[in-house]
This record gives sequence, C-alpha cells and structure tokens, in this order.
Amino acid sequence: MNDDILHEIGATFAYGAVGIALMALGYLVVEVTTPGRLGKQIWTDGNRGAALLLAVKLFGIGGIVFTAIITSDSDLTDGLIDTAVFGACGIVLMIIAFLLLDVITPGRLGATLVDADGGGTAIHPAGWVVAAADLGVAAIVAGAVS
Repeated sequence: MNDDILHEIGATFAYGAVGIALMALGYLVVEVTTPGRLGKQIWTDGNRGAALLLAVKLFGIGGIVFTAIITSDSDLTDGLIDTAVFGACGIVLMIIAFLLLDVITPGRLGATLVDADGGGTAIHPAGWVVAAADLGVAAIVAGAVS
C-alpha cells in the first residue's frame, strides 16, 4: 500500500515537472513573439493584452498536458514521454497559428497585441482572435491525444 502511494506521489511530481517545463516554454514563446519584456508588461505596466496572450497560452498548454496525462499509458516513463511530446506539438502548432495570423493581418501582430492603447489598459480585438486560436489549437491537440 505504501509503495503505491509513494509511486503515485513520484508520478505526480514527475508529471508536474513536465507540465511546468512546458508552461515555461509557452511563456518563452509569448516573450519572443511580443516586443518588450513580458514580465514588466504584465506585472509592472498592467498590460491586459500581454496578460491575455500569456494566460490563454498557459491554459491551452495545461489542457494538453492534462489530456496527455489522463490518457497516458500505465507505464510512467511512456506517459511522461507522451506528455512531453504532445505538449511540445501543441506549442509548435500554437506558434504556427500565430505566425499565420501575423502574415494575414496588417502590421506586426505581437506589437499590435501588447500596444493596444499605448498603456496596455485595453485589449486589442486581435488579442481575442489569437486567444481563440490558441484554445482551438489546444483542443485539437488534446483531441488528437485522446
């Protein structure tokens, strides 16, 4: 009985580490695709557009990781690999969706999203489009996992 609990605790920490690493990668993706320092824009400047982009990216990645975990094999190693691979696929597909939107929209999409009114107190309508694209991609990847 104690061995089972210890195994489950270890698995929880292992999956948690993979999930946190993937969300950190998602943070870096938003950092690279938007101008300026993301942390300063969100926590110091109160930029709602930047916060929306990061929040939706993290939520989407979390949904992919969740689905990968609950559908993973009973083997911990295989489950961790599946979770990391599908999480990475989701991030890559989110980047592709963002780049495609950037190509078909006027100006630089990243700059548009974080500079809606110069002070960050409003969210540019394009922010909602990118948010929907991220959630849509996350749902597609989660569906593919299951």
